[in-house]
Amino acid sequence: MTDGVTWVDSHCHVQPGHGPDTLEGSDEVVQRAHAAGVAWMVCVGTDLETSLRAIDLAGRHPGVRATVGLHPHDASKLGAEWSMLEPLALDEQVVGIGEAGFDLYYEYSPRDEQETAFRFQVRLAKDLDRALVIHSRDAWDDTFRVLEDEGPPARTVFHCFTGGPTEAQRALDLGAHLSFSGIVTFRKALDLRAAAAIVPDDRLLVETDSPFLTPEPYRGKPNEPALVPVIGAALAAARGIDDTTVARLTSENAARVFGVRAPSAPH
Repeated sequence: MTDGVTWVDSHCHVQPGHGPDTLEGSDEVVQRAHAAGVAWMVCVGTDLETSLRAIDLAGRHPGVRATVGLHPHDASKLGAEWSMLEPLALDEQVVGIGEAGFDLYYEYSPRDEQETAFRFQVRLAKDLDRALVIHSRDAWDDTFRVLEDEGPPARTVFHCFTGGPTEAQRALDLGAHLSFSGIVTFRKALDLRAAAAIVPDDRLLVETDSPFLTPEPYRGKPNEPALVPVIGAALAAARGIDDTTVARLTSENAARVFGVRAPSAPH
């Protein structure tokens, strides 16, 4: 643990098959995170298999919680997997639905199928009073259109927020929380840091999105929750405050958004 400061990784993919290749690898990633001062983390499902693995990992580690959902890339699986995914949301380890939304940069699933899967997940989050975890890439207008149409859940998170101040304000106006990843450390991410500066204290989250989006100066290596403090320090710099304050704010916000009574600080 680092100087008694603890963090929460609000979004990571550390279950077997999505991050590390083995169960033991996942366990080691969790242990390294705790050693780095990460009290707990949210392991995010992107389809049925990764959702099941996230729940399994959370069941074995008090410092891990899970989400279940269909990533936009996997939206075409809705018909085949929804009947099995939906009941998983009731598991005691599950604190959120998603990640769900639009990815129009790759569009691995057709746009209309992404929208249908997104709407299903928005409604499920509202029905079960779970946090909704949103993925939005090259799709701001579509994302906001669906949220305004459906009505956003009470607890909504724009994971890996990549917009500027304009998009940030649109999300904030809907009552959403914004979660910042390692991109905030990138030299050219000026608009993103400007957005980070305007987010109210009670709407701010930090994440790794590991094993993706490794922060500077660790680019070229797999990302993992142990690097949350690096991202948090960059977020603090963008806001002109100290990283201890960012750690406290983002940890309190994550506990409230995901309905988690934080586990004891890691040792």
